[in-house]
Amino acid sequence: MAIAVEAAIEKKGTYIWGAPTFDQVRIGFDETKRAVGNYAAFNISRMVAEFPNGGRIIYRSLDNPDNARGYTADGVVMDESAYVKQEAWYEVLRPMLIDTDGWAWLVGTPKGRNWYWTEHARALDRADSNAWQVPTLGVEIVGSRLERKPHPLENPDVPFVEVEHLFRTMPERTFQQEILAQFIESSGQVFRRVMEAATAPPDAGPQAGHEYIIGVDWARDNDWTVLTVLDTTERAVVSIDRFNQIDYVVQLGRLSGAVERWRPLVVIAESNSMGQPLIDMLRRTDIPVRPFNTTNASKTAAIDALALAFEQGALRIPPDPVLISELQAYEMERLPSGLMRYSAPEGMHDDCVMSLALAWSAVGTAAGHLLL
Repeated sequence: MAIAVEAAIEKKGTYIWGAPTFDQVRIGFDETKRAVGNYAAFNISRMVAEFPNGGRIIYRSLDNPDNARGYTADGVVMDESAYVKQEAWYEVLRPMLIDTDGWAWLVGTPKGRNWYWTEHARALDRADSNAWQVPTLGVEIVGSRLERKPHPLENPDVPFVEVEHLFRTMPERTFQQEILAQFIESSGQVFRRVMEAATAPPDAGPQAGHEYIIGVDWARDNDWTVLTVLDTTERAVVSIDRFNQIDYVVQLGRLSGAVERWRPLVVIAESNSMGQPLIDMLRRTDIPVRPFNTTNASKTAAIDALALAFEQGALRIPPDPVLISELQAYEMERLPSGLMRYSAPEGMHDDCVMSLALAWSAVGTAAGHLLL
């Protein structure tokens, strides 16, 4: 914001402020207005700030790159650049700087090694460009802990204890990208050390003195219903039942059979869509079912906890090829809002992943009280 304002005041000209969504652009617009006050005229319907000397800043969302077409710019500021479509830079914004020999500041959190990483790498080799990587707070990962390593451009208002907490509670890959601003190859991959965890023995049946949880991800036609049985005593998956294209009554029968066999402390079942009617039917029986309402927030929490379990070696799974394939292919995407979205790649399934995540979300029940 300061760079764009200084340029508009001192050098006149036209400057484009872009971001992936309108809400993010509005933040830049409001911050400029708060800083400049009455010195410039702000037109919210046109999303333009006009300065007395003729300089102006034009604010445009880049979810549709064509929103910024039609201008010649003296400078461009792009926020959350890694989440902007590459067409917005290569086909719209970069060409409008040719006539003016204009400048650009591309700012943002990394998103793997996409076009933003490419431009960052190229800038280090160009005489007319430069690139920086600035962590939220200067720290270094040493083994399983963090050490303070101050960075001259870090945020001075972020306490080290808060960053330590994030390091302990989020997957390391996510921490490296979101906090340390590192470009992580294949950063969309969620689960690490999957094969190291694939050491659980085949289904040997219930063991005396052990406690169990069942996670249920429902489906009917295209997807699969998966029942995952987790031994909370051993922290290991002991049974996976995966099936599709069968009637709901039969699905309930399969679950009843699993409950009869394993006698779980609780069954964690997804309540979205067809899940709630099935849960209502189960509640008429003696099955100890607890609903899991899948929202972006609840799903993120469950997947993050599962990813952390794999990283810390706290969970074992059987060498089931379907489960392993789903875990290794599972992806995350950081939305322009800053939230994470987790899903299977297009054309693949995530039913085993979700069933396991539901079961793991209730781990800690050995004393009989659920973490819900």
